[in-house]
Amino acid sequence: MSQILCLWSGPRNISTAMMRSFSARTDTVCWDEPFFAAYLDRTGLDHPGREETLAECETDPETVVARIIKPVQADYHFQKHMAHHMIDGMPTDWMDQARHVLLIRHPARVIASYAKGRPDFVADDIGFPGLLALHSHITDRQGRTPLVVDCDMILSDPEQALRAICQDGFDIPLDPAMLQWEAGPREEDGPWAPYWYRNVIASKGFGPPSGALPAVADRYAEIYASSLSAYNTLLAL
Repeated sequence: MSQILCLWSGPRNISTAMMRSFSARTDTVCWDEPFFAAYLDRTGLDHPGREETLAECETDPETVVARIIKPVQADYHFQKHMAHHMIDGMPTDWMDQARHVLLIRHPARVIASYAKGRPDFVADDIGFPGLLALHSHITDRQGRTPLVVDCDMILSDPEQALRAICQDGFDIPLDPAMLQWEAGPREEDGPWAPYWYRNVIASKGFGPPSGALPAVADRYAEIYASSLSAYNTLLAL
């Protein structure tokens, strides 16, 4: 029986690099943003790659769940999820069958990166409210607190951070192969990859440690303030 490993984040959180890291394992199958098409279908939101995503990916949440919990031909089924995709009405009972890790990144970095591809957005779109709600939901349902990891920790010391994610978050052994991978696209990349994955497709490992925080444009001041509050709360959990 394969073990379900769920990594939750908002957008622009090196989550795709984490998917590359887990796909470097020979005992793991990866899935990219299972609920994205269902989220787009239900909200009607316009995102880069919307038409391709709706055409190629499953839009029925219950069908998505059936695939989530179905055993795969590997020991581990790593799933890269976006917290903001879990809008009201999305099924959550399946989460009891998985182990969960929450990935966060300073909102100044998230906003600066996200705005390049989609300049008009609201706070919910970058995931922090959803991550807080997920943390409470998982804790209440499973009776244990999911591990919260900051992206800067991974970039500063990938091996130590991956060891914590594997051992403390997912209760699996670290595989040294996770520290590097071959450049290029992957079969598991979603149809939105051409719009967002240029850097990770060219990568062969985690990038350098983060530099100074970028400036946040005035138009995003309210989004930044609310997201920073949620980020600091998650960081302290």
